[in-house]
Order: sequence, then C-alpha cells, then structure tokens
Amino acid sequence: MILDDYRSPWLTEELEDLGTLARTFLERELVPHQARFADQHMVDRDLWRAAGRAGLLCISIPEEHGGGGGTFAHEAVIAIEQARVADDAWSNSVHSTIVAHYLNAFGTSEQKARWLPGMASGELVGAIAMTEPTTGSDLQAIRTRAVRDGDDYVVNGAKTFISNGTHCDLVIMVARTSDEPGGKSLSLIVAETADLPGFERGRVLGKIGQHGQDTRELSFVDMRVPAANLLGGVAGRGFAQLMAQLPQERLIIAVSAAATAEAAVRLAVAYAREREAFGQDLMSFQNTRFVLAECAADALAARTLVDSCLQRHVAGELDSATASLAKFWCTDVQSKVVDRCLQIFGGYGYMSEYPIARMFASARVQKIYGGTNEIMKEMVARSL
Repeated sequence: MILDDYRSPWLTEELEDLGTLARTFLERELVPHQARFADQHMVDRDLWRAAGRAGLLCISIPEEHGGGGGTFAHEAVIAIEQARVADDAWSNSVHSTIVAHYLNAFGTSEQKARWLPGMASGELVGAIAMTEPTTGSDLQAIRTRAVRDGDDYVVNGAKTFISNGTHCDLVIMVARTSDEPGGKSLSLIVAETADLPGFERGRVLGKIGQHGQDTRELSFVDMRVPAANLLGGVAGRGFAQLMAQLPQERLIIAVSAAATAEAAVRLAVAYAREREAFGQDLMSFQNTRFVLAECAADALAARTLVDSCLQRHVAGELDSATASLAKFWCTDVQSKVVDRCLQIFGGYGYMSEYPIARMFASARVQKIYGGTNEIMKEMVARSL
C-alpha cells in the first residue's frame, strides 16, 4: 500500500525497534482488555507500572531524572503505535509527553528529583488540571485560587475533563496566586494527592468516545499544598509556562490524528477486500476505490505535515502557530477520513466492537482538547 511505501525521514533503526517494543506491549497489555477498560472507565493501575518496567514512560525525559533520555520522536513512536492498534484508553501522552515535561522544563532540581523518577517507573501517575466548569481554551479566565498561608498554599476551585483523574498521584494545577488580571496571576502548583485533605475526585465523566480513558472532575476545598510545590519556585509564571509547553501538547495530538487516519484507511482497505456485495468484493466498486484513494491521500498529507513539524520540534525550531496549524488540520483530517472509512463498513461500522467505530467516536474530541480548533485557527491567523 502507498502508505506503507512512505518512510518518515526522522525514523531511525533505534526508533523502529522502539516501535516494535511498544507494539508488542500494547498488543499484550491493552488490546485484549479494551472492553473491560471501557466498562470500568479506566485502565488497570498496574498497567502504569508495567509500562514503566518496559521503559515506555517518560521516554523523552533525561536519564538523570529516571527517564529514557530520548526526544519527542520517541514519544511520537509510542503514540503512533497506540493509534495503529486503535487504543484510546491509555493516556500516556498526558503523563509522559505533557505533565513530565512541565516538571522537566520548569521544576527546580529538588522537584525533578522528587517526582520524575516515580513518573518514569509508573509509581506516580501524572495529570494536569487546566479546564474548569466555566473555562476551557480561555486560560486567562481561570478561577481556581491558591492563597499563600505561611508555608502552604490554600487552594479552592474545581476542574473538569481531567485525564488520569482517577489514578493521578500528581496533579499540576493552574491557579491564581494574586489579584493581578488575566494571565499575570496564574501559577502552576503540584498537588500530591495521596491522603490529601481537601482534594476530592468528583464523578467519572461519561463521554461519547474514549470510554476506557480515565476522565473525571476534581475539586479543591481549602486544600493545603506546600509552597515548595510551586512549579519553578516563583509565582506568576504559570501563563508563560503554559504557553511554552502547549505547542508540544498540540503536536502530539497531531501525531495521533495522522496515525489514526492511516490506521482507518488500512482497516477499510482490508474490509473492502474481504466483504462481498452483489457478487463481488467492495474493492471492485469504483466508488469504494476512489474514496479509499482520497482517504489515503489525506492521511499521507497529514503524516508529511507531522513529519515536518516533528523534525522542527526536535531541533527546537517549532513555533506555536505552526504547532496550532498541525493540530487543527490533522484532527480535521482524522475526523473526515475515519468517517468516510466507517461508511465502507456499513452497519458493522456502527458497532462498538469494531475498531473503526471506536475510532469514529474518539476522533471528535481531538478537535476540542489541547485548545479548540477554532482557537488554533485564530492563532495561525494572527501569525499571517
């Protein structure tokens, strides 16, 4: 297939070996349990420790902090393999690609030594709490407050749509630490959730898709967090820290989107070759062939865009606008391609036991989280 003939220019033998390792792990630890994970609305807690033992957690964090010493390309390989096996339950990208990198980029030496090794081993699961019931992409409107009281911050507020909300041992909270307007008063504070008074896990959220992914509400009621847990040790830097890390979050979403589009095409091609209608397989119909040709073109275009952005990001040259462009364009392509591929399956495409159905349901949120695609387009427009 044309998608198999193209090789991403950043791939190396080491990264291909990592892909084999990740695929083996996913096929053993996740694929057979998708239905159970969906029923319980989360993966097993032991999965995180197993991933740590396999060396798949925090793979782009420096070895001195317990990580794998790799680059974003290593994270991308794992995300691609997840998409290829249609896993939408394990939120490793939040844990390893996002949360761990806030700690690595902005944490003090003491904070890194305290938290990163546990995240790499799977003993600590990370989450980041930005979104609130009344605040989504507009981070400057956040209401959660953290008031300094001696050696602690007293935190009050609520967060929603928090991935890893059930399992999280560490939560990076976005909170206001002063009365300055907009983003000037935002800080990032790390809460260690074990036996923490005032920390409450709210209801598990029922979602359209990603049923096996751990997503819930969190609330903080007079919750005391040591002032030493202020990320970086200086208040008021939260908005700048968020803006510095969001391009990587948006790029990993684009990586997943492009890989999912490819996976959908492969599934649809295989089904079209084996399914018969009116005495011939579906691939014999011109419409089917044309649809799949167009989907393959879209998927390949998405992958080449991701490849370009990934190389620039590893080189430290990816700007926020380009990351936003990749996020909105690739997730739009993902949704379109998966929808068209599902149609080839007919009624079976609507059955949740088929991976294409889960891909369809899970694709919708890709255009929402990480900053809505409308906000992404506004950021790109401002750069023109």
